[in-house]
Amino acid sequence: MADPVHAGPTPGRDALHSGASLPDAPLPDALSGHWVDTRAPRAIRPYLKLARIERPIGWWLILLPCWWAAGLAAIAAGQPYPNPWYCLLFLIGAVLMRGAGCTFNDIIDRKLDAEVARTRGRPLPSGQVTVAAAVLFMVAQALAALPVLLQFNRFTVLLGIGSLAIVAIYPFMKRITNMPQFVLGLAFSWGALLGWSAVFGRLDAPAYLTYAAAIAWTVGYDTIYAMQDIEDDAIAGIKSSARYFGDHTREAVALCFALTAVLSGIAIWLVNGGAFAWLGFAAFVGHLGWQVTRIEGASAAQALMLFRSNRNAGLLLAAGLALDAISRHAFA
Repeated sequence: MADPVHAGPTPGRDALHSGASLPDAPLPDALSGHWVDTRAPRAIRPYLKLARIERPIGWWLILLPCWWAAGLAAIAAGQPYPNPWYCLLFLIGAVLMRGAGCTFNDIIDRKLDAEVARTRGRPLPSGQVTVAAAVLFMVAQALAALPVLLQFNRFTVLLGIGSLAIVAIYPFMKRITNMPQFVLGLAFSWGALLGWSAVFGRLDAPAYLTYAAAIAWTVGYDTIYAMQDIEDDAIAGIKSSARYFGDHTREAVALCFALTAVLSGIAIWLVNGGAFAWLGFAAFVGHLGWQVTRIEGASAAQALMLFRSNRNAGLLLAAGLALDAISRHAFA
């Protein structure tokens, strides 16, 4: 079966495969018709693409563990709702740090990206942005995120800075391990620790459990994402969990999602979560189960759809936890 993502009359497809610079061409996994590709000034489009602005799923997946932990912390602390200011700060920080992290990743991976059909049209391998300009852009994003982090208590500030070590090593993992998705999980899930420490100024068992649950979730959904690139990754020598699991990808993702369910369920139990928390949990787990049933034989386009659907899955859990905190005071 032809790959729906790359087959057919896709504008600029041949030029992308030849490595030409096409700043106006949407990348294969970008949202169709996004304002970055249609309305943003052309001079800044490559930089917006470096930050993955036209692919918002990444910052959603960083943000959601923050909101999970904020909901759990609100329940544990007896607050009437998750702190709205903190939730907004987590949103801004997720967008900025995801952009900085992706820019750094693209700087390191520019030669590998040139060998993979889905990524060779990115700003660096296609020559739209120089390495020096990308470095400056990365630093600017990180500096913009610093005032956001400084709004939290000292423990949370230091904890947030600590995540930079994981971000720094991640781009190299696909060269040395079959499970770079695990290291990605360590970075993407860090917000589960911050969401709790922002409220309590320390880390407790529910925070660690939520962090571990988010790591397992990340390995699962990013394995689905990596299914798009199995053939190109093999040619370029890029390691991934999708290549490693091979014919057992469905079972491996199911195991990851089952672990996510167990760990997050224990975290809810530890904070004495109520009906809404468990309802959100059930909807979240049900969504993960639905994804598993769709993995077998999925095309690249279907794998991308399943990967993106994890935003909705994570929002179901976040909403359940927030509603649980609200309901305790509304019906008290």
